[in-house]
Amino acid sequence: MKREIFQTMCQHTNKNFLAKEINGFAFVHHRMELKMQKLVFCFVCFFLSAVMIFAQPKPDALKYYFNGRDLDAKGRTEDAVTSYNTAINICLNELAENPNNMDSYAVYTWSLYRLKKYAETVAVCTQALNIREDARIVETMGEALFYLNRFDECLAKMQRYIELPHSDNRIGAAYFFEAEIYRLRKQYNKAEIAYTTAVYFEPSLSHWWLRLGNVREAVDNKAGALEAYNRALNLNPNQSEATNAIKRLSN
Repeated sequence: MKREIFQTMCQHTNKNFLAKEINGFAFVHHRMELKMQKLVFCFVCFFLSAVMIFAQPKPDALKYYFNGRDLDAKGRTEDAVTSYNTAINICLNELAENPNNMDSYAVYTWSLYRLKKYAETVAVCTQALNIREDARIVETMGEALFYLNRFDECLAKMQRYIELPHSDNRIGAAYFFEAEIYRLRKQYNKAEIAYTTAVYFEPSLSHWWLRLGNVREAVDNKAGALEAYNRALNLNPNQSEATNAIKRLSN
């Protein structure tokens, strides 16, 4: 009888022990599952955060530059200045990451030029050209030099730009600035050649045709001057100088 009671107690004890062991294992397994879920959740959050960071589009300096030009054309000068300055800040950040980024230098100097910071434009262009010769930088520097009355240097830059391979379509502007210098120096024959070349590349600018008419008139090319003035007036009917010149030459 005692033996049977002992066996029964042992069996009951073993069952309780086994139940505790099972419960303990289940608890540990549950905690491991919770930890694993937390790890997976953290990994997913980190991955999504990284994706969102890299998926965010980088600010586009060129976009802000062109926006500034559009605002300038609409007479919204203050807004244009803000847009140009934003473009400059973006370029400075890009150059901090890559000091040899010529695209950043191009937009940077264009924006400075539009802000009429000509001396600073020349300084930054010089810095860029010390890294590598870039046609865009050469032409921008030439324009800035013109407004600083550094005409010989301007001519040198424009002539160099014309020689270089370029894809930014500023060839007409290069000839125009050359022509402006020749006109101011009263070298009218050279000016006529340069203006004629300028309007060949950019035939839709009334002011350029007006200037061509001026120098043709100066060299006593009356027929050529009338042609240029009429082209200027056709492009801009409000061009009073062209209207007056046509009346004067027609008498």
